[in-house]
Amino acid sequence: MTLKTHTPKKESKADKKWFLVDAEGKTLGHLATQIAVTLRGKGKPTFTPHLDMGDYVVVINADKIRLTGQKESQKEYIHHTGYLGHLRRQSIKEVRTKNPARIIEEAVAGMVPRNRLKKFILAKLKVYAGTDHPHGGQKLKPLSI
Repeated sequence: MTLKTHTPKKESKADKKWFLVDAEGKTLGHLATQIAVTLRGKGKPTFTPHLDMGDYVVVINADKIRLTGQKESQKEYIHHTGYLGHLRRQSIKEVRTKNPARIIEEAVAGMVPRNRLKKFILAKLKVYAGTDHPHGGQKLKPLSI
């Protein structure tokens, strides 16, 4: 008797679920880790590293995320445009007022592997500053964090 290992194929679409996460009062790093695991599908028994097996995650109340330590005053987002002397720095206070969803998006993006699947994995992340979101049609299940 020979046992065969089942390897999912690219064509076989895994059933993708939709999860809802309320970020109010949650710590940024712990929340981002759990979201990254769900987006990749690492909690599923059919996880395959070279395929996008993960689920969709909708995050609400991104503006009420909690930062620990001195991050509120010291953390900066740095971007270089490619031109000499064009290093752009934004404090997390500025980002929180202009685009609070960016805080969670960048934290999760840093926890996803840097390969060809990254953009497809991050496309399944939907982050909103308030409680309103346009994904009411999907059957959202709460993600326990």
